[in-house]
Amino acid sequence: MSDVASQYEAYPYPARDPADEARRLVTGSPSHPLEIDHFLYSGTRDWSRPLRVLVAGGGTGDGLIQLAQMMARMRKPCEITYVDLSTASRRIAEARAAARGLSGIRFVTGSLMEAADLGAFDYIDCCGVLHHLPDPAAGFAALHAALAPEVAEAGGGLGFMVYAPYGRSGVYPLQAAFGALFEGLAPEARLAAARGLVAALPEGHPFARNPNLGDHKDSDAGFYDLLLHSQDRAFGTTELLAVLDASGWSFGGFTMPALYDLARIAPVPPHLDAARQMAVAEQLRGTIKTHVAYAVPKGARHARPPSGQNRALIPHLKGIEAGPLAQAIARGAAPRLDFSGIAAQLHLPREAAPLIGAIDGRRSLSQIADAARLDPIRAGALWAKLHKELGDWGMLLYSRALV
Repeated sequence: MSDVASQYEAYPYPARDPADEARRLVTGSPSHPLEIDHFLYSGTRDWSRPLRVLVAGGGTGDGLIQLAQMMARMRKPCEITYVDLSTASRRIAEARAAARGLSGIRFVTGSLMEAADLGAFDYIDCCGVLHHLPDPAAGFAALHAALAPEVAEAGGGLGFMVYAPYGRSGVYPLQAAFGALFEGLAPEARLAAARGLVAALPEGHPFARNPNLGDHKDSDAGFYDLLLHSQDRAFGTTELLAVLDASGWSFGGFTMPALYDLARIAPVPPHLDAARQMAVAEQLRGTIKTHVAYAVPKGARHARPPSGQNRALIPHLKGIEAGPLAQAIARGAAPRLDFSGIAAQLHLPREAAPLIGAIDGRRSLSQIADAARLDPIRAGALWAKLHKELGDWGMLLYSRALV
């Protein structure tokens, strides 16, 4: 058994207790249904059609359970296949699904490199896995091969997370040192020895001074995955875009574009194209530890998230309630945001408050303008500001999922 396989048999990741399903649902990105529609279907998916999903390298099931539970709540048809190398992780994922009474999930023990053998899929989730492969580009290509042929025309694609380098400062020197020190030791012995060394790190060590990392404090599985992994690499923005291109994908968008918006940090010189601007923004931020994004097959018709100019689109707020936000904006407040160690504020005109208050996941943009009693021209101008400010922070998505 490889070191990677041994790790996840000993320490399934992330650490989860199926009994906790009775009190909370772990949510996030990628694979929130509204995000899937927004990034991969331009906000116009026909949700009467079953969504065929592959959860590739599903671990203990966070992405799987989120998607299956939300689809069940919305009463939308969904067929999900889960695949992972670890039988220990699979058992936890199965127990979590059983605790929620979720059905229609096929569980497979195996490698995502054989994804195409598992079926043809509209959507593929691959969160926190590709950076652990011997050849990540081959992994991206294997997932591309599992897409249904009609995805290029009808919509669909990949939601993924891979590690980013700068926010993980200090991790890789420790991984290298521990790999040399503990070669041949069982996972349990590696963990005990490494914990002692981390506790004794000098105050000035890059890892000790990095406030962006917390997995090593949460659980044994989190410590092992962060600092003792035998196969782990991070992607800068430039490297990520290159590997997507080489494996048949087109970049569909980061879930939080504001983090990569150079104009929010510094004046943008004319010689930097869009890709280089994102790379420079990542370097200047210095705190981004993961890239969470969507990708579509090259040449796909739904290749970009919606611009917000189509009046038939239906907006949703994610992670914030419309009523309280509308009230705050009406008072002239600038609500504070904190993402990935980056503090920011929302700056929206007071006149936009009625538009925000009318967002309910069912009204179209034209209906929202009517509810706010604004003429189309004024509503359009205000909405453009909402779309930019809320959308860039991942708080505004377009979807017909509730219609």
